[in-house]
This record gives sequence, structure tokens and C-alpha cells, in this order.
Amino acid sequence: MPDAGFVQFKYLDYRDWQPGARRMRVSNPGFYVMSPFAGSWLVEGAIVYDGMSGASPTWHDTLSGASGEGVHDYRTAGDVKVTKYFERFSVGVGGAYSHERDYISRGGTVDLRVWTADKNRTFTVSYAGAADRINTLNGAADHERKYVNDFLIGVTQVLSQTAIVQSNVTYMRGHGYFDDPYKPADTRPDSRQVLAWLTRLNQHFPDGGGTLQVAYRYIDDSWDANSHMVEAAWVQPLPYAFSVRPNLRYYTQRAAYFYFDPPFPQGFVLGQPYSADTRLSAFGAFTLGVLLAKDFGDGWSGDLKVEYYRQKSSWRAGGNGSPDILPFSARWIQVGVGKAF
Repeated sequence: MPDAGFVQFKYLDYRDWQPGARRMRVSNPGFYVMSPFAGSWLVEGAIVYDGMSGASPTWHDTLSGASGEGVHDYRTAGDVKVTKYFERFSVGVGGAYSHERDYISRGGTVDLRVWTADKNRTFTVSYAGAADRINTLNGAADHERKYVNDFLIGVTQVLSQTAIVQSNVTYMRGHGYFDDPYKPADTRPDSRQVLAWLTRLNQHFPDGGGTLQVAYRYIDDSWDANSHMVEAAWVQPLPYAFSVRPNLRYYTQRAAYFYFDPPFPQGFVLGQPYSADTRLSAFGAFTLGVLLAKDFGDGWSGDLKVEYYRQKSSWRAGGNGSPDILPFSARWIQVGVGKAF
């Protein structure tokens, strides 16, 4: 259990683009607070605001967004969680709410963590559920519903004084409205199941003071959009209480079984699942980033993170990606300041 509270403000600026056209821009201020109380309780909460503008990625050379004219929207979201700590286990309960002009989501979580007497091994079991309501601006979806349930089981193991590993398996089951109502003819299955396995390893090297962080994730999707992700990062302390964390991530996925390549509407059959959404295509992507952090003393800290993302069909591992899809690029810039209390 943390023995001190922490409050943090972060601001994220996101932009993406494709050859010859700028797409989405998102501005995202966020606030997070965590505080222990009454000796064995912990409360934490966050609130974020997204301001979105632009157009979604080129869909077979056609701009697609709200009403076909681009996207101008906002999202306000918040969550809160309370955890009770006991001698050998903890129980947490939380809730979340998110609101957009055409989408409202409500959710809840509960988790149980149990650790061994020496605290070298921790087992985690959790459940999260969400109920969403969709009312689109173009009238394509009127009071549609979507329900999602997530189940997680995991273990965290201290391997040595310098190494720790964590492995989680998550099962997601959802049913309801999964279509993208702002894309013509987009008709997706009304249910989805996803099984994900994520493993992380942190290895510290005392001689140089750095830490290697590696991760692998595999997703098995009932829509056949199976994917792999591998990531490596290095955390290095620097003089004057700075630290730097460069990271490199590779992601690759198969196309969903109901995704069809251009020209539109090739493959469309009335009453059958169909999508030309390039997010469901086969592709590979690299993300390169760096995080610079500074401890100012007296509990104050700050950080700056920059990431660049590049996606191409030809980068898909194990085979060719979907043809005739333009490359897609994005970048994130995030600044944060925090105070322990």
C-alpha cells in the first residue's frame, strides 16, 4: 500500500496524418489523484477531457467522419476506485463514466490481489463491465446498446533483487452494437470475444544504474484480427535528478474476416458482416518514443513524453498486408507535473 498521496496533471496533444492530408487532432488535459486514508484504505480517481477535430483516416481515398464532413467532438471521462488493504490481500472497487455527444459509457470494476508472506509473488483476479449507449449525430444509430465484460487473472513474481516479471491473461466478451455508423455499409457482428496474454519483464543493471523493460502481447480475436506486440525500453538515471526512457514498439495484425480490400464496395453482401475500415485491415506498425523525467525535490516531479507512430500494410509480419492502403502516421506530445504529499 502506498504510504503517501500523489496528485498529477498531464496534457496530451495528438495529431495524425496520411500523405497529402492532415487527419485528427486531439487535445487531452487530465488530472489524477491518489491518497491513502484511515490506515488501510486507498482512494484514487482521474478525470480527462478530449477535444477532437479533423477527419478519420482515409478510407479507400474517401474522407470519412461525422456526416462525411469530418469530426468535431469532445469527450469527458472520469473514474474512481477505493481499495482496502489487509495483511495478505487487498480488495478494490471502482466505477467509470464517459460522455460524448453520441456515446455514453458506464462501467464498474472489482479486483482481488493476494500476496505471499514474503511479498515476492502477487496473484490478481479482476472483473470489469461496461454498458454503452450510442445515439449517432447522423441518425444511423438510435439508442443502440453495447455491453462488454472483461475478466483478468495474473501473477507478478520477483525473480531476484534486480528482476521482476508479470504475466496476465484477459478474456473479453461483448455483445450489442459494434458497427461504425459514420462509415457507409459498415455492418459488423453483434458479438466479439478477445483473449489476450501480456507478459512484462523488468531487469535492473546495478553497474550502470539502468533498467531494461521488455513486453510481449498476443491477442486472439473472434473477428480474426489476431495481433502480436513486442516492446523494449531502457530507463536510465541521469545527473541532476533526470531520467530518460527511450522505447521501441512493434505491432502486427491480421485483417478481420469481414474486412474487404478496395475498390468499395467490393465484397459487400446485404445482410452479411462487412467493413472497409482500415483499422480492421492487415498491417504492421512501429512506435518510437522517449520519456524525459525530472525530480525537483520536495515531492515535485515533471515529465515530457514524445512518441511517433508509423503504420504500413507492407510491415505486417508473416505475410502481405492489405493492399492499396495509404501509410498512416501519428505523434503524441505529453507533459506532466506531479506532487507527492
